[in-house]
Amino acid sequence: MEKRKICFVTGTRADYGIMAPLMKRIATEGEAQLQIIATNMHLAPEYGMTVNEIEKDGLRVDARVESLLSGDTPSATVKSMGLTEIGIADAFARLKPDLVVILGDRYEMLAAASAALIFRIPVAHLYGGETTEGAYDDAIRHAITKLSWLHFTSTELYARRIVRMGEDPARVFWAGSLGVDNIRHEDFLPLEELEESIGFQLGERYVVATFHPVTTQPGEEERQTAAMLKGLDDIVEKGWRVLFTMPNSDTGGKRVASMISDWASAHPGQVKAVASLGRRRFYSAMHNASAMVGNSSSGLIEAPAFGIPTLNVGDRQKGRARGESVVDVTCEYDAIAKGLRKVLSPEFRKMISAVPAETLNPYERDGSQDIIYRQLLEAPLSGVKTFYEME
Repeated sequence: MEKRKICFVTGTRADYGIMAPLMKRIATEGEAQLQIIATNMHLAPEYGMTVNEIEKDGLRVDARVESLLSGDTPSATVKSMGLTEIGIADAFARLKPDLVVILGDRYEMLAAASAALIFRIPVAHLYGGETTEGAYDDAIRHAITKLSWLHFTSTELYARRIVRMGEDPARVFWAGSLGVDNIRHEDFLPLEELEESIGFQLGERYVVATFHPVTTQPGEEERQTAAMLKGLDDIVEKGWRVLFTMPNSDTGGKRVASMISDWASAHPGQVKAVASLGRRRFYSAMHNASAMVGNSSSGLIEAPAFGIPTLNVGDRQKGRARGESVVDVTCEYDAIAKGLRKVLSPEFRKMISAVPAETLNPYERDGSQDIIYRQLLEAPLSGVKTFYEME
């Protein structure tokens, strides 16, 4: 009997960092054949050409799908989706996978799921059922759910939501967050080694920041980014340092990235902006940080696993589950400045240190990788997908 061919589609540093340990397990244990399609930001020099990180990890990239246009307008984004679907069609025709694995809710993942539908290749989706009302990713995520065969969710609530969407509960699995599971097994870099690798002295007081455009609020990118940076100015003036990871290739992202780069250049020795840290350096940075600031899902999902507070700015993550270490503020200077004072206070850190882990992080579940791994290898992939009617 031939081994099941499991094809992972990855488009960003973020989804690869979460899926990498699972990919490595499939590659090394040999119960299935691993295939990897790299696309979008992985193949763009301005985003760190992170396809090289995949190969440095000892994994073979079976197909490279170049699809990212230089613009960040709605037109450019839609054209990138089209190029992704064309390139993935060629890759699927050549690789002939038995199962396609995609994570998240980005536009290139919608293209991959759509292509798999026409090729009649089952899709395993991580992580449906969530809500992020501040991004068009929210609608994309739900669309991918309806295009998928297997569903792995980060919380029990999200599993129930997927069943309410008409998906058979026999194919819906509450697995918890792979990212949180990975953190439990990560070998963090010592602070000095991390500083040497990024060419910047972080010291004992620094925050990790990430800020993406809120794609449901077009035209607001510049104002919101300016408010975020002005808030961070307050703590930089007090001696704090900021490690900024640059935004994704979302609509409006280039303007946000340009403003962050200019701000970092204006604060040499105090602010460092990087295109990509990679999984180990990112987790190591979080491990030593005092807080995470911005509007990345990492602030809600991974940061609590390190026991550090998060200042979640604006609406991008609106609707997503969060624990008591997350402080939500509007994307206004006064609110951000006040929120920073709160999350960086010794009193708040002491408070969250006393919160039970299951309350602090709703995304944590023991054995997340094991749950997903076994289903990818063993779950039945044949049958007719029908709408499941709840009684």
